[in-house]
Amino acid sequence: MRQAVMVEPGRIEFNEVARPAPGPGEILLRIKRIGVCGSDIHVWHGKHPFVKYPVYQGHEYSGVVEEVGEGVEGVEPGTLATARPQLVCGKCGPCVRGDYNVCEELAVQGFQAPGCAQDYFVTVPERFVPLSNRLSVEQGALVEPFAVGSHSTAKAGGLEGKNVIVFGAGTIGNVVAQVSLARGAGKLLITDISEYRLDIARKCGIEYASNAAKEKTEDAIMRIFGQEGFQVAIDCSGAQAALTAAVDNIEKGGRIVIVGVFSDPPAVDMAKVCEHEISIVGSMMYLHEDYLQAAELIASGKVLTEPLVTKHFSFEDYNEAYRFIDDEADKVMKLMIDVS
Repeated sequence: MRQAVMVEPGRIEFNEVARPAPGPGEILLRIKRIGVCGSDIHVWHGKHPFVKYPVYQGHEYSGVVEEVGEGVEGVEPGTLATARPQLVCGKCGPCVRGDYNVCEELAVQGFQAPGCAQDYFVTVPERFVPLSNRLSVEQGALVEPFAVGSHSTAKAGGLEGKNVIVFGAGTIGNVVAQVSLARGAGKLLITDISEYRLDIARKCGIEYASNAAKEKTEDAIMRIFGQEGFQVAIDCSGAQAALTAAVDNIEKGGRIVIVGVFSDPPAVDMAKVCEHEISIVGSMMYLHEDYLQAAELIASGKVLTEPLVTKHFSFEDYNEAYRFIDDEADKVMKLMIDVS
């Protein structure tokens, strides 16, 4: 079978290797689609702090069950599926209390463990997520980012009727905003400095948007929320200006969820956080129930996926996909690698 390996930053090579066979308790998937995400791009540029080369990428994907190993029950060949990429110890404090997404020994397939950038890939039932026939193979590969949206919006607490601001309108910011609305958020404002990304947000049903390069965030907040203000902020930008705007403007007693990755440690006005009783919480990846909810949200049509996919590339053109991202910069949302 074909296998793609990033041997060094900026270079993917292709190997011919033996097709894996599922052992006892394992499931063999024939990979159909692989999504390229922001973390993958960091690896391409050699800027991911927790990756060593060579690395086998691919952590958001869809496939079809090809074969099941001995002892696997209730999984039928031909089923469209995806799977969580988290490898966890099951023994540390976070794992024992059910927070395995922050396992002390966490390894993620595609980064610290081999990913699915090949024709066939083995997973196990506890990470396996069967998908409804209402989903396309493309939508199946988008379950992973929507699971990020599911988990982070859950960390925000009950959103029913609350006003929300989402900083950053890339793929993750977009899905976070969509899932927030699906959870019953009241008014929702999304901000970015890319008009292209904001236009995609509008196509996904996100009514209120602001270009932070053209409008002050404070002015956008007043324009959209008025005296109601906002009670929840979700930062998907990893930008100092966004975090500062959230702390300075959120309603007292509000909650800020951090999803974006900050390249440098941000400054936070902790006196204001304390005096205003603002809660700041982090959100890391997802749990299995977030995958299940994400798949159901897509299948039900409560969130939109088609506007998110910018372009498809063949498996052999994996390198060209990354070059396209570099060339097009802020005019790219999600790229799909068509494996089969």
